[in-house]
Amino acid sequence: MTDTEIIGKTAAFVKSELEHAEGGHDWWHIERVWKNAVTIARSEPASLFVVELGALLHDIADHKFHGGDESVGVGKARVFLESLCVDEQVTDHVEKIMTNISFRGGNHTPGFFSMELAVVQDADRLDAIGAIGIARAFNYGGFRGRELYNPSIAPVSGMTVAQYQNSHAPTINHFYEKLLLLKDRMNTATGRKMAEQRHRFMEHYLQHFFSEWQGDQVTGG
Repeated sequence: MTDTEIIGKTAAFVKSELEHAEGGHDWWHIERVWKNAVTIARSEPASLFVVELGALLHDIADHKFHGGDESVGVGKARVFLESLCVDEQVTDHVEKIMTNISFRGGNHTPGFFSMELAVVQDADRLDAIGAIGIARAFNYGGFRGRELYNPSIAPVSGMTVAQYQNSHAPTINHFYEKLLLLKDRMNTATGRKMAEQRHRFMEHYLQHFFSEWQGDQVTGG
């Protein structure tokens, strides 16, 4: 089986698996990350095959929807890749990408690094910021029944992995606890360049949000 055929079968598998997924972590999220990853990989010394597999499979069973268990997705991905007789080294690499891609409060130190992980992580982070990132944040907040904003609940910086995973804070806090931090945590030059405009859009959005919250007159575009 060629690499192209494997990528095609993987895309079809992921699309089927995520047919009823929450809107911010569904097939369309995967497709956007996949496209971003391919764009970034063209400028980096990375295996495009590994990058594409990592991007397609990275959220096959997001831990947020499986009681925090990160092994579910990894297990599904391994069984699937083995069914296609994908090289063991490639399968191991994809598994390590999946295990180390998450933000986890920003204080987690990954036990693995590769250029392929760097590319897929940047692609995933790009989908968490900008216009789509804002939409995804509020979609997930609504899915979890969270408040939009509560002035009495301040954002928490430097959370532990457990604090981050168990947080029930208002969605606006998520901007300060994660989304606004991502621009400066991009791994690649291409990723950083792509993140800058999306970051500015979020800053502009927040200015409008707080002005409207206070009932102030909003001027300008």
